[in-house]
Amino acid sequence: MRVGVLTGGGDCPGLNAVIRAIVRRGVPEYGYSFLGFRDGWRGPLEALTKPLDIPAVRGLLPRGGTILGSSRTNPFALEDGVARIKHNLQNLGVDALIAIGGEDTLGVATKLHEMGVNVVGVPKTIDNDLAGTDYTFGFDTAVTIATEAIDRLHTTAESHHRTLIVEVMGRHAGWIALHSGMAGGANAILIPEVRFDIDQVCDWVESRFRLEYAPIIVVSEGAMPKDGDEVLLSGEKDAFGHVRLGGIGDWLGREIESRTGKEARTTVLGHVQRGGTPTSRDRWLATRFGLHAIDAVAAEKWGQMTALRGTDIVTVPLQEATAQLKLVDPALYAEAAVFFG
Repeated sequence: MRVGVLTGGGDCPGLNAVIRAIVRRGVPEYGYSFLGFRDGWRGPLEALTKPLDIPAVRGLLPRGGTILGSSRTNPFALEDGVARIKHNLQNLGVDALIAIGGEDTLGVATKLHEMGVNVVGVPKTIDNDLAGTDYTFGFDTAVTIATEAIDRLHTTAESHHRTLIVEVMGRHAGWIALHSGMAGGANAILIPEVRFDIDQVCDWVESRFRLEYAPIIVVSEGAMPKDGDEVLLSGEKDAFGHVRLGGIGDWLGREIESRTGKEARTTVLGHVQRGGTPTSRDRWLATRFGLHAIDAVAAEKWGQMTALRGTDIVTVPLQEATAQLKLVDPALYAEAAVFFG
């Protein structure tokens, strides 16, 4: 059997570990050959390939990014997209496809499975917002980087008596903000799931200064005030209809300064959160996902996705994983709110 592998959407620490595990088990145990598709769904659309064998995956475990490249290409945005993918898979002798990605990438995989393509999915997103799995790889690395940044900002905030705002990734789900904010001792955490009251935020800031401490506020890029909308870097949409978010941190800083008279500065972590070496936990999880993904191919579990449930790796229907996003439970946010102000 010849198996294709692709990585789509944003790059993520642990992608290379998945690729390595798939090949390292698939070649000796099942006798499969592998073909990497380059740049996400653009690969099977345009027959852009890269050979994958055991020598090709040596040394990948600690390496960030993806050796296959990535993109936000959406074949369903093209009139002949699905036909081209099916044609190229057949011409290249690819019997099955492993798609490693998040909501959009696996959404495409779900539709292709329904149209007869043999697909197995692997969940990837630093946002940890994919349903069907307890955690996705990349999330732990993002939280670790954000927490370290918060730790470092505490000292400069105290030295200059400033409010420091840390804007982290999280379009629709505030998992990174929640985990890093709690771990880093933030005085307020603002997430997309709960619209915030800017007056309340300013009260927390002033309360902190009255105690002679400087406040740290962690905010997800998709967080919104009660009487406002998402803050956008650009109204331009990508192939999946997403606008570019960004700027809520700067907006928050201006509002705090004008309302409290206290100086505020914003740090936007941006792509730093998903770049570089994956943590040991993400390497562990990504490796296990890769091992079980090739097992799923061998068992012909088409239309399934690997998932972490407790400490077990299981398979769940792709449709379940992509039907809705996994958002922060209000009870978890209430736990964090104990420390606000």
